[in-house]
Amino acid sequence: DNHGTAPLTLSSELPYQSTIKRKVRKKKKKNGVITANIAGTKYEIVRIVIQEMGFVKTRDEDETANLIWSDCAVQQEKIAELQNYQRINHFPGMGEICRKDFLARNMTKMIKSQPQEYSFIPRTWIFPAEYTQFQNYVKELKKKRRQKTFIVKPANGAMGHGISLIRNGEKLQAQDHLIVQEYLDKPFLMEGYKFDLRVYILVTSCDPLKIFLYHDGLVRMGTEKYHPPSDSNLSQLYMHLTNYSVNKHNEHFERDETEDKGSKRSIKWFTEFLETNNLDVSKFWSDISELVVKTLIVAEPHVLHAYRMCRPGQAPGSDSVCFEVLGFDILLDRKLKPWLLEINRAPSFGTDQKIDYVVKKGVLLNALKLLNIRTSDKRKNLAQQKAEAQKRLYGQGSVKKLLPGSSDWEKQRHTLERRKQELKERLAQVRKQISKEEHENRHMGNYRRIYPPDDKTLLEKYESLLATAFQTFLAGRAASLQREMNNPLKRMKEEDILDLLEQCEIDDEKLTGKCPKQRGPKPLCSMPESAHSLRKPKNHSSDSSCDSDSSVSESGEETEKEDHNEKKEKKVSYDVEENKYKSLERSGKLNNHLSKESPSYSSPTSSTGPIRRSVSCPRSISILTMQSQGAEPRPFSAKAALQLQRTASVNRSHSLSRSPSSARFSQTATAGTMNSSGSESLLQQKTKEQEVALTKETLLRINDLKVRFPGKTNEESELIIEDIMDNWKYHKTKVSSYWLVKLDSAKQRKVLDIVRTSVRAVLQHVWKAPDIENLHLYRLFNRLFNRLLWSHGQGLWNCFCNSGSSWETTFSKGSEALTPEQLQCCQRIVQLCKHCLLVVYKHSSDARGSPTGMSHHWDDTRY
Repeated sequence: DNHGTAPLTLSSELPYQSTIKRKVRKKKKKNGVITANIAGTKYEIVRIVIQEMGFVKTRDEDETANLIWSDCAVQQEKIAELQNYQRINHFPGMGEICRKDFLARNMTKMIKSQPQEYSFIPRTWIFPAEYTQFQNYVKELKKKRRQKTFIVKPANGAMGHGISLIRNGEKLQAQDHLIVQEYLDKPFLMEGYKFDLRVYILVTSCDPLKIFLYHDGLVRMGTEKYHPPSDSNLSQLYMHLTNYSVNKHNEHFERDETEDKGSKRSIKWFTEFLETNNLDVSKFWSDISELVVKTLIVAEPHVLHAYRMCRPGQAPGSDSVCFEVLGFDILLDRKLKPWLLEINRAPSFGTDQKIDYVVKKGVLLNALKLLNIRTSDKRKNLAQQKAEAQKRLYGQGSVKKLLPGSSDWEKQRHTLERRKQELKERLAQVRKQISKEEHENRHMGNYRRIYPPDDKTLLEKYESLLATAFQTFLAGRAASLQREMNNPLKRMKEEDILDLLEQCEIDDEKLTGKCPKQRGPKPLCSMPESAHSLRKPKNHSSDSSCDSDSSVSESGEETEKEDHNEKKEKKVSYDVEENKYKSLERSGKLNNHLSKESPSYSSPTSSTGPIRRSVSCPRSISILTMQSQGAEPRPFSAKAALQLQRTASVNRSHSLSRSPSSARFSQTATAGTMNSSGSESLLQQKTKEQEVALTKETLLRINDLKVRFPGKTNEESELIIEDIMDNWKYHKTKVSSYWLVKLDSAKQRKVLDIVRTSVRAVLQHVWKAPDIENLHLYRLFNRLFNRLLWSHGQGLWNCFCNSGSSWETTFSKGSEALTPEQLQCCQRIVQLCKHCLLVVYKHSSDARGSPTGMSHHWDDTRY
């Protein structure tokens, strides 16, 4: 008996245990997953690093992934469409230093104003624009009986294509679009070979600028012994060029896997080589760092301006949606001075050799760790959008405009309020930057932060160069951006801002005539009272909400960074902490005082304000339109709504009314569905011809559906929609604000559910399927509704303005082709959704225009 039961027990337990494990894994993946879209890369090392980081690869067409990686530069429109939680590996405007001709043009401008600081790039001419200057330079050399070698490159070339060396500059033609540089004929040699360095740089933000240098890289050597250029060896490119893409074709190229041999080695090995030869390694790294920072300072005005154009609503100092890994090609002369050759915004991540794999994997892995992409980013971003939308809706978080004819006292109070708001916003930015720096210091790996540097003298020097760059490249443009760069608050620390806030509070007390409150350390017996006062700011009104460390958003959600900043503020001295909370407490009282003086819409719970949270347009519309399905329109009442809500499921057609031809089947939809459940004609048994016929019938029924305004006839409802569309220029911004800002995701879904419910009833009546969810057409419609809700309702809004990624584009990229009838059904549903939104918007506008700020239909506070 024992022999018979033991195997049975074992086999019954193991499958059970494995099933439990699978369930746990699925749950983990669902709750916390970071997605990555790597369809734009051809490099396997990127996929390996993504997998090692635990990111989940998404479909190629998925545009909502946390991380998007592309080998080539991306369009500015794509960056503009990204959500704040997303990251993409390119900055707009970085081409200003990555194209050879743009780099030469911008460097020439900086050399004119700062010749001593920008002496690390060979003298360069851009053809054909600077052909005359080049010929004059060649003539001067002839007069002095000197001869120089020049290297000629295509303006937008790559991988060493089209590069040549010349000694007689007069032979060059003016028509070609070329870059001509002085050739560095005295390079630092290693084992008799010329070489260059591929240094990897990570830029995580342009606002503020943050640059990291990877303390390793590649040493790429020529494959023929170097000799100074002469007429006999100008064509020997394996001697003069160090590009891997050129030298790998030479038979002398060595693919050695050891560190100290081969034509490709690591910078880590090179620094050890310098130490062995008693050369200064720290100076080598500091010179490289200075070259990189000064070069990126040239790019910063272009990049920041382009980034702000792409992300106009993004607050300064917030998380950057862009980052970039750049490859700097640097040549060392015999004095170990670094010279910039070019910059690659799409450096090769090919792994032909083991050294490529080790170095490039470290570059990518450490970069992704520094970015701090978290599973909660998407959820918190949506919560933040909702909170900001509610603040805008209720007028919170902004100082009220000064009315004309205000007294001097009111003007002074208004100036103080604006000053306090500016200080609080800057305080929040400073604390967020401190939090980021702490994360970077813990996860830097082999990277080193080179901007902003720890050395104050060096930082002042870089800031001076940055100011010069903004004046040089944005002269007469981006005035607001330049004012922001010159704002003294940008250079202030947390303690300085807190001191200014305290001074604002003192000035405010003097203006209002209040007794100045005691500041500074309190005796020991008063500490419990001060601990109690620390809890008071949780009840603050709008003005204190600017401070991210003490305010709670209207949705009741706080980000992890705010929590982290609250932990950080405990490190500040006791009296500063106390003064800060007192200042916030007083600002709360000040807001209450101002709200009494002038009407404000800042309170969402006000029963008499023009906007009430109890007004839920989608639900109200759905109830209001139930009564419109009767024979005669009549005044709506709360009791009627409750009675109608308890009626059969057929009455859930919301604001979609039917024409007489379809009214008959809507009354019998439930019965028809019940009868069909016992029918023998199941969905699986339908032939293709039957499906086509049923799809055509579905199209006819959907075409009969119409959106009816509550209390109006079909004709009147159509006139209302036509009137909105005829005056679309006037209504466009209001409809956009209502749909994209004022309605959260749940309410947007309820608007479309009005259409979805009626379409579902049509499918149930036409197809008579026992399980409607298994219908292919139903699943197609479900995909359509989800697409219209994509990106917080942006999918439906794109149908109004014919821009962005439309549902038709997405469906056309799918593997399954739509039949003409299915496409027409989808187009009609989209049209119904648009009409439904316009009716909901119009009804809400009419309700807000009533004296009490709400419609008499919405007395029931449940909606």
